[in-house]
Amino acid sequence: MSPNGFVENLLASRKVLSVEQGIPRLPEPKSEAEGGCGVIGIASSEKIPARHLLQALKQMRNRGNGKGGGVAAVGLLPEEWGVTQDLLDRDYLLVIAYLDPSARLEVERQHIDPNFIVDHASPVPTVEDFRTIPGVEIQPPEVHQYFIRPKSEVVETFREHNGLRELPLESVEDEIVYQKSYLLNRAFYASAGEKRAFVCSHGKNLLVLKMVGYGDDVIRYYQLEDRRAHVWIGHHRYPTKGKVWHPGGAHPFVGLHEALVHNGDFANYASLCEYLAQRNIYPLFLTDTEVSVLVFDLLHRTYGYPLEYVIEALAPTTERDFTLLPPEKQAIYEMIQTVHIHGSPDGPWFFLIAQSARQETGQQRCFRLIGITDTSMLRPQVFALQEGEAAIGFAASEKQAIDAALESLASEDVRFWSKADRYWNARGGSHTDGGAFLFTVQPKGEGIPGSSATLTCTDKFGRRITGDTSRSPFVSESSLSTELSLWFPDVATEELFAWAKARLPSWTYDDVLAFLGSLRRSAVQDNDRARAISVLTRLIDQRCPTGKLRCSSLGSLFQKGLDDLLESIRSHPSPGYTFLLAEGPRPDRENQTLVIDARGFTPEGERSLASEIVRQYQRGFRKFLVARTQGHRFIANGLGPEAQGVRLDVYGSSGDYLASGIDGPEVYVHGSAQDQLAQIMKEGRLVIHGDVGQTFMYAAKGGQAYVLGNAAGRPLINAVGKPRVVINGTCLDYLAESFMAGDPTNGGGFVIVNGIAFDDEGLLVDLETPYPGGNLFSLASGGAVYLRDPFRKVSEEQLNGGEFAELEERDWRVIKPILEENERFFGIPLSRLLAGGDPLSPAYRVYRKVRPRAVRALQAEEAWVTNEGPKV
Repeated sequence: MSPNGFVENLLASRKVLSVEQGIPRLPEPKSEAEGGCGVIGIASSEKIPARHLLQALKQMRNRGNGKGGGVAAVGLLPEEWGVTQDLLDRDYLLVIAYLDPSARLEVERQHIDPNFIVDHASPVPTVEDFRTIPGVEIQPPEVHQYFIRPKSEVVETFREHNGLRELPLESVEDEIVYQKSYLLNRAFYASAGEKRAFVCSHGKNLLVLKMVGYGDDVIRYYQLEDRRAHVWIGHHRYPTKGKVWHPGGAHPFVGLHEALVHNGDFANYASLCEYLAQRNIYPLFLTDTEVSVLVFDLLHRTYGYPLEYVIEALAPTTERDFTLLPPEKQAIYEMIQTVHIHGSPDGPWFFLIAQSARQETGQQRCFRLIGITDTSMLRPQVFALQEGEAAIGFAASEKQAIDAALESLASEDVRFWSKADRYWNARGGSHTDGGAFLFTVQPKGEGIPGSSATLTCTDKFGRRITGDTSRSPFVSESSLSTELSLWFPDVATEELFAWAKARLPSWTYDDVLAFLGSLRRSAVQDNDRARAISVLTRLIDQRCPTGKLRCSSLGSLFQKGLDDLLESIRSHPSPGYTFLLAEGPRPDRENQTLVIDARGFTPEGERSLASEIVRQYQRGFRKFLVARTQGHRFIANGLGPEAQGVRLDVYGSSGDYLASGIDGPEVYVHGSAQDQLAQIMKEGRLVIHGDVGQTFMYAAKGGQAYVLGNAAGRPLINAVGKPRVVINGTCLDYLAESFMAGDPTNGGGFVIVNGIAFDDEGLLVDLETPYPGGNLFSLASGGAVYLRDPFRKVSEEQLNGGEFAELEERDWRVIKPILEENERFFGIPLSRLLAGGDPLSPAYRVYRKVRPRAVRALQAEEAWVTNEGPKV
């Protein structure tokens, strides 16, 4: 990074970038369509092929429109690009897209040959005919790669002319590459007239490719499926700003050694351009994503800020979170905000950055995947980590994309398995994690036998994030159809589950495989099938002690055991169960449980899984077991009014909008769920055996919902009527904003937050705080939040529009039955919730009621606000 004494000289040297044609005119603000882009990033201690990224992008195509897609990779495998490791470490990889192939000789004569030594050059391979890729309608650009280094005379002239003789050589070379690329772009892409060529990327050990299409199309067209890298990022785009219909307007965009993709939009694009112009930096592609990475490069490379400070400048810590920072951080952050607030993107956004980073000593670089969310958490994001013989980290728009990549990896490499050890969301601009996580791959002795890279994950503040590393993962590819047998008693479901649960801590993986094989072979008749399905479902759902076995590995095995059991129904249907495939005969028995393999159905649309469920419901089916979901959206939508008596059990990685608009059905999600669930839900029951994503139960009108884990940001916004919800973990922020659910003790709605989690031993523990945010019950006018907070950790300042009130007997009569149902679903004893450190604690010492502060003015007619009831 550049010593501070040279910053002004570096910025001054960029004046030449605006001399020839003047400062580019800022675009007029446009109100263009806004959508939710699809982004995913993967970082691994092993160099993994792009085909695993392809699978995740393929499942997120509904988050794009085919007008812009791209990928980036850092930590490449040198022999795949025709170079040695030394050359890959030393040279800049200049990647140029030629929209007009005849421009190549001009570009090389005018911009490459006069300035750089070219150590290797070659075209990037492509498929022979782009029309063989379905949906690609525009010829992708011809791309050439050049491994270059600035000529010594160019370096000396640049140093002398700009007063940079004492600046380290690599910093000078960085700036030369940055400026020469800019001039190339301005001459061949951003100038008036036809666009002929542009620079995709120019950093060290960094590759960017993009086109008009989807991100997975880029991998197919440029034949990247077998190319390997430590870090990959991919992007599908919906239009926000810029020429997204042109390959130059697609993501990723680059600074120098970093590439950035982005889901969201900025309200202050013009002011960001002005902030950059004051530092002689002029965007060329007229898109908000480009200015984001230019700001990142300015702060990190030019100013030399550590990543923590760069993240603070982009996503400032505010309000209550700022006051909870240590005083020394407050002082530094206040200075950063004062100087750089005009360079902070304002609006909903989530950034993924792939970075090839210089280290303190030597030529070898480390490789990073960085995920940053905006301060208000207005775009969906999820992170994941799996640590075994190889370690891998993820950041993405959707959990299902992460699961798709893991499943693809696990099918080829025994060092990976299909579930992460840990999934989580970031709290934007917070004192807890800073709203950002960094996965850093540290190479060790490239080319040295027995030496391998390491992956570490930290939050914005440098605190280490780890998975379940104390237990052994499953690393064998033994088939679950193994003939290993394990005797188990012929007892009912409850007793058999209890039997297996008690023995699990002492079992080996062979014991688990033998039990699963024996259970599957026993399930021939309906009663045995029902028992086996129920036992496997409980093993998938429940958190319990597992001895020396990794929880995520067991989850993968239990899910595979259930899938194999369901496959047997395909070939041998019975009176109680029948199987439906995407292609095949339709069943004709209406009293059966209909098993649906979600693979083969589209995520949405006429041929979607959701549409098929509606069709089968209309044929008379009322029980659905939906297996192997892969991001399928809108499950249980469209069943119509008063659909009581319908039950859906959903397995795999279900997609957005599940259970939205339901009026009566029961929906059980056996795992974590995604975003926008149960929107405008009217009646019914939703049970989620895991976490739930953004805007859960938006504008819900009724029904019951139970969440075993956490909710991300903004659950139950604008909910009305009588929704009754239990969140056993916590919520990031903005819980029940604008809640309008009447009197909870007289038929109205409420939310219970228990603030608990299961530890690695499968035991219940209290979270550090039941609610970390500063916007609890904001602007609410009805309903209540019942907060389990026995140690009074939540303060009045966190209630933005709410107030604490005494928990009365009438409140307890309403919430107790819901907590008893919660115990039935998740095995969380009500007695444990009430203990709160004291087994004899009455409810009013454990639960606190939050009601609207203006309740007496808004609901004066309701007796509950004036009558004082006895305490519980």
